Order: sequence, then C-alpha cells, then structure tokens
Amino acid sequence: MLQQHKKAYTVSEITNVVKMALQSLTDIWVEGEISNLSRPTSGHIYFTLKDRLSQIRGVIFRSDLMYMRYLPKNGDKVFLHGRIDVYTRGGYHQIIGDAIEPAGLGALQITLEQLKQRLAAEGYFDAEHKKPLPKIPQRIGVITSSTGAAVRDIINIITRRFPNVYILVYPVLVQGEGAADEIARAIDEMNEIGDFDVLIVGRGGGSIEDLWAFNEEIVARSVYTSEIPIISAVGHEIDYTISDFVADVRAPTPSAAAELVVPDKTELVIRISNAKSRLQTNIQRRLQAVSERFVNCQRQLSPQIRLDAIRQQQQTVDSLNLRIQRAFARMMERWQNDLGKNTQRLLHLSPLPKIVELQRHLKELEQQCVNQVQSLLRRKDADWQTNVAKLNALSPLAILARGYSICYDQEQKIIKDSRRVKAGDQIQVKLAHGKLTCDVVCSNERVNRD
Repeated sequence: MLQQHKKAYTVSEITNVVKMALQSLTDIWVEGEISNLSRPTSGHIYFTLKDRLSQIRGVIFRSDLMYMRYLPKNGDKVFLHGRIDVYTRGGYHQIIGDAIEPAGLGALQITLEQLKQRLAAEGYFDAEHKKPLPKIPQRIGVITSSTGAAVRDIINIITRRFPNVYILVYPVLVQGEGAADEIARAIDEMNEIGDFDVLIVGRGGGSIEDLWAFNEEIVARSVYTSEIPIISAVGHEIDYTISDFVADVRAPTPSAAAELVVPDKTELVIRISNAKSRLQTNIQRRLQAVSERFVNCQRQLSPQIRLDAIRQQQQTVDSLNLRIQRAFARMMERWQNDLGKNTQRLLHLSPLPKIVELQRHLKELEQQCVNQVQSLLRRKDADWQTNVAKLNALSPLAILARGYSICYDQEQKIIKDSRRVKAGDQIQVKLAHGKLTCDVVCSNERVNRD
C-alpha cells in the first residue's frame, strides 16, 4: 500500500513533463539515414531517422512538404531540420521536420534530378509546347543582372547585327536568396506588358550554386506559362539548368542567344539584293518570251491566214456532210437487200398471216431507222449552220462588209500608221468586194483621241 506522504504520477503527467523538457529543442539539424518511410492519404510522411547506434522517429507534415524541392526515400542519408516533440498518445519522442536536404556529395544534383523527372512527367519539356522564334523581332526583352558581363554582351551583339531593334532590360538578381522569385516575377510581368516578340532569360557562368536560381520550380513554371517565346541563356556551354529544358530555345551562352535572336542585317541586305536581281532577271526573261509569242501570234493572225483557216473549216464541214450522205445511202441499200432476202425466205417457210405480220413489223423498223437518220442529219445540219455563223462572224470579210477596209503598201504589208506613207506613194485598199489602187495626196500624222 502506497504511503500517504508519497505522490504517484500518471503516465500522461510523466509524458507531459518529458514533452515540456524537449520542446526547448526548436531549431536543430539532425543527420541520419531514412528508413520505414510511409506516406498515407493525409499527405504527411512518416519515417525513422537512424545512425549506427540509435534511431528517432520523424514526421514532415504536408503543409511543409509541398514547398520542398527534395523528397527523401528509404536509404537516403539526409540532414533534417525541425524541432523535438513528444507524441503523447504513443508516448515516444519524435522530430517534426520543416526542411530536409540530401547529405554528402551530389546533394544538389539529386535535388535537380528529382525536379527534372517530375517536370518531365508533367510535360514541361515536350517539343509540341515549344514556340518558334520570330524571324526578325522588333522588340526584345532581356531578363538578367544589370551589372554582369552578360547584359553588355547581349546588347552589343544585337545592336551590331541588327541596330534597328528595340531592347528592354529588366534587371533581376541572378543568384542568392530571392533570385528565383525575381526572375519568375520578371517573366510574368513582361507577359502582362506584352508587345514583346521574344525574351532572353539568363546570366553568365558560375558554379552550380550560382546558377541554382534557374533550377527552381517557380522559374520553370513561369517559363512554361509564358506566351512570349523564351531563349534560355544560362552559364557556359557545358552548363544545363531546368530553365534550359523548359524554354523554347536553349542558347549555350548569352552571346549565342544574341546571335540566335536576330539575323545579321548586312547578310540579310545582301540576300535581299541577290533575290531582287534574280527576280528582275526572271521578269525580263518572262517578258521577252511573252513578247516573242505576241509577235508570232500577230504574224499568224493576218487576214489572209484567218481567211484560209475559215475556208479550210468550211471544206471540212462539206466533206463530212458528203461522207454522211454516202454512208446513209449504203446503209439503206443494205437494209433493203436484207429485207428482200428475208421476205423471200419467209414466203417459203411461214404461213401467209405470219408473213404479212412480219412485213408490217419490218416496215415499221425501216421507218424508225429512216426517222432516226433524218433526225441525226437535222442535228448535224444545225450544228454545221451554227459553226458557219461563228466562222463568218470571225471572218475578216465580214468586217469589211460592214464598211471597213484594209490598206496595203507597195510591199503588200498592212498599213497601221499614217506615218509609214508619204505624199505621192501608191497604196492598195481592199474592200468587201474588190480592191482600189490609190495615190497618197497627203499624210496626216495627228491622231484624234477624242
């Protein structure tokens, strides 16, 4: 039986005493190896942090986990920052983490690889999302440090290659605390301003720690959502950052970005001049060919040649008509012969009523053939009359019949200009019926254009 002067503590009281004693450890770093890691549907992660001699339980709540670049896994050696607390229901102490980093060499590379894999799975690096760069941009935005060599190189190269372009420099921190936030905000604000054809985002070379701002997720998301095409120009040729993979174009250096963004104006002027010369040469050749064809057409369309062509067509029509008449006569003669032969044969083989009926049927067939041939001849004759009318309308003789005439010089060349003849020359005038030989009394060179 417990003596009256002795006090007994409850388990909860002892646990609370331990909890109050340990709560003073609110800002500590603990190094160890992750094991027994689990992540239930709540989104928190639970694990055991151990070393060679001991172990301690740990937890990172979802509200802190969503801001962490690095997510641990079993077997990782880590540095865990947080505070010591006691889980009263279980009666054990634990560390509540709010930051975690991989321990040992390559910690940043591990963090970088994990972020790269996650963004790749979300489609941030897909080629179909890349936007093409403008051929000749008019307004270029540059997001970089205002004091580094990169901004001077970019401005000098752009103005040397294409001096007519407008450049706006948006100065930002490119390394250290807050640099990633400034870069992302600059990209977003340049998109809000709009009226820019392309953006160059980058800085000069440095260590992986110096370039780390361009590996931050906030920068990657701003680059991905930008409506303006972005050239990423971070570090040297061997340096690769997350922004290089997300951007529309990756330039190995800031100087290379300046050469990519605008063409060389001198080379462009030379190319345009060469294209202009080729175009003029092609146009001259085309005009010469068209002119030669026009002259040939004029030569072929003289009145005599056109009249000969019309007469040849008329002869062709007459020949075809004659051939149709002969063919029809032969066809009718053949049908009559066949009809006589069949009638004689049927008189010997068939009774008289059937013969009479057959003769009547043959007469009807004969009449139908005659009607069809006559209808065909009428259509052909109508077509022939239409073609003759068209040919007469195009005939130079029809033009002469309306009161016009054609004048020829002594070399039988058509006279189109009064300046080709002079007083005393003898010319011939062709009329609709006959010709006139005339002497030129005077030549009036004035042309009435009223």
